[in-house]
Amino acid sequence: MIQKRYSICLLALLAVLFYTPLAYSQTAPPKAETKSSLFQESATDSDYLMAIEKAGEVLESAHNDTEFDGNSHHLFGEIKRTQNKLDLILASLKGANPNIRNQQMYRIVLKEIEQELNEQNTAINSRNLALEKIKGRVIDLRKDKTLMGLLKDTIRRNQFKKEFANLKNRYLSTDSLMTKNQGILNKNKKLTVERKIAVSNALITVESKLEQSGISMLKKEYPALWSTSDSTAKKIVGKNIKAKIIIEENVAAYYLSYRAGGLISLVLLMSLLGWYISRNLKYLKNNGHAENLSQFNFKYLNRGVIIPVAVIGLNIAVVSNLYAPAMFIELIQLVLLGLITFLFKNSWSKNSMRNWVLLLVLFFVLCFLDLFIAVGFIQRCAFIAINILGIRYGLVQIKTIKDQLYIKGFFKWATIIFIGLNVLAILNNIFGRVSLANMLSLTAFISITQIVALSVLLIIVLEIILLQIYTTRIKRDIEKIFDYETLSDTLKKPFIIVISYMWIVVIAANLNIWESLRASLISLLSHPNTIGSITFTLGNIVLFFIIIWLAHLLQNYVAYFFGEVDDENEENINKRQHSKLLITRLVVLISGYLLAVAASGMPLDKLSILLGALGVGVGLGLQSVVNNFVSGIILIFDKPIQIGDVINISSDSGRVKSMGLRTTKINSANGAEIIIPNGNLLSQNITNWTYTDNFKLVEIAIEVSGEIMPEEINTLILESLESMELVNNTKAPQIYYTAIADGKFKLQVKFWCSIYRTEETISSARQMLYSNFKAKGLTLST
Repeated sequence: MIQKRYSICLLALLAVLFYTPLAYSQTAPPKAETKSSLFQESATDSDYLMAIEKAGEVLESAHNDTEFDGNSHHLFGEIKRTQNKLDLILASLKGANPNIRNQQMYRIVLKEIEQELNEQNTAINSRNLALEKIKGRVIDLRKDKTLMGLLKDTIRRNQFKKEFANLKNRYLSTDSLMTKNQGILNKNKKLTVERKIAVSNALITVESKLEQSGISMLKKEYPALWSTSDSTAKKIVGKNIKAKIIIEENVAAYYLSYRAGGLISLVLLMSLLGWYISRNLKYLKNNGHAENLSQFNFKYLNRGVIIPVAVIGLNIAVVSNLYAPAMFIELIQLVLLGLITFLFKNSWSKNSMRNWVLLLVLFFVLCFLDLFIAVGFIQRCAFIAINILGIRYGLVQIKTIKDQLYIKGFFKWATIIFIGLNVLAILNNIFGRVSLANMLSLTAFISITQIVALSVLLIIVLEIILLQIYTTRIKRDIEKIFDYETLSDTLKKPFIIVISYMWIVVIAANLNIWESLRASLISLLSHPNTIGSITFTLGNIVLFFIIIWLAHLLQNYVAYFFGEVDDENEENINKRQHSKLLITRLVVLISGYLLAVAASGMPLDKLSILLGALGVGVGLGLQSVVNNFVSGIILIFDKPIQIGDVINISSDSGRVKSMGLRTTKINSANGAEIIIPNGNLLSQNITNWTYTDNFKLVEIAIEVSGEIMPEEINTLILESLESMELVNNTKAPQIYYTAIADGKFKLQVKFWCSIYRTEETISSARQMLYSNFKAKGLTLST
């Protein structure tokens, strides 16, 4: 309607402007004036020029706004890419293998395309609306009384013939561009509507196939095995295999192009990880410490970097491509297992290696039969034979593999699942539920091989962390080999949770129950629950505790990535780094708690009530807890003491082992661990022996007997102390004589040494002085 009004208005405007006869404008008699010209309102040439200029600006801005911007061209590119994806998937659907994995992949992709089409349709509608608004701005030119008055004044209009000609050119250019762009938008809108219909029909087809597949799995699809006979010619079987190979290749190729962005990102991430590992290994090699890595008993990083990193990437690819077509995911599985086999080659026994290769052969044959061989008597018998071999394998041969793995507990459950699924597969196959039998067979072999792959993944991750810790320590000039076995046992606990999740997800996806489980879990966690005036969901509560757990986990483990371990040598402690770590831990904890509160969805008004209740609790009985917490923060930032300092406080003394937000642990000389609340540390006098440096002034009282002069005694003492590595000779020793008699001298010798090795240094100094004075024929007693 607006477009029609716009066209009529402008046509009328142009007709008045350019097709009114000039002769009429020259011969028409002027109208008689009825009012005095003194009080008559009349526009001047300047007013007319301003009106024409304003109209030109409106047309110019309308032309500029009609032009497609960068976002519009990006939209058209997205529309074209969506069309290409839709063409590929519709072509694949025509002859695709009707297995569940392929149909699930089609459903996911079609839903994404449907979402893209909806967004594109909305964007086109918004641009069409913008064009209508631009037309409305041009139509509003009729409301300009000065311009309309000029159009009616045939005499004055002739004076602005040139200006009106420019207006005409601007109008024609704008009108042409607007017509063209509106045609493009309408064409794309028509295409999106047609594609939405095509996607809707394709989704109906896929959903129907998935529903039929689900029903057929639970009912008898084929006759019982003893009633089946194959009469298909070998040539036809060969043609069917070739046709299925071509179809599966096309489907896998499409999925590869569809997921290209995510796969490329994964490759780049793994390349970055490989570079990081190589850099650490190169640093150790250049500094002569590469041979020390053998003390860590690395199983996989000593075989190179490429294969371990590829194993990590392929494990992630398996979990992140749950709805990939069957050929794609099974090919990834086989490549992953092949790389693991290469890693096992020199570390496993011959018997274990032979049994592992047999498992891979059975898995490969199973994949081939499932993908490329039509269901028939031979195929079903082959599946049953593989299932029987799998059961025997699980009962007898699989024990040799279990002994080679790092996480043996999961392998026990994997073995039970492996045997159980093979038994169920045989029963379903015999009685005609072939699709269900095939699915159970594949899941059985994937469950057992995937737990092996994830066990290797865990060891590789732990080796990477140990490599990082050792490299960082070498950069700090700490060559001591730490207790890596205990550290590995500590680090593996959170990773086992992640591996368990990955394993369960892969099994559930292959059993075709992951989507329903995930939907049920999301529904349960997102269901609102109300207690009084507070509404919450289980998902928010679970997320709250998960974030807090992760925050505590990170603050406990962050030190390992800076080369800090629990058995750190006293003299090698980097106090500045420890201070940074304490601040980092504090930031991690505070950020974690704030993020947990935000994720819980708790309203601020309810939070204020909680804080008010907490304030009452502080006033009643939590003063000491809050005092210790605040004191811990003050200690972290004020730094009167730091980890590794040797301090005296009241009757206690020792070395600061750790500093927390509530307490500080001190190791005493007799091996006891003293736990002191932070509030007590700030409220008492502290003697910090290592606030500035780690050296302490010690003294030895000695008596020398014999014929010798004091100058010679001084020289002998200084030479003895200078020859000792434990003595800090950057500060000159001090020698004081407390008594001098004929042939007898009493002295006090003071020198500096490390406070962490005071007694050892004093003992060594006494022995050195005694030996040197004895060699001169003198008697020395201390």
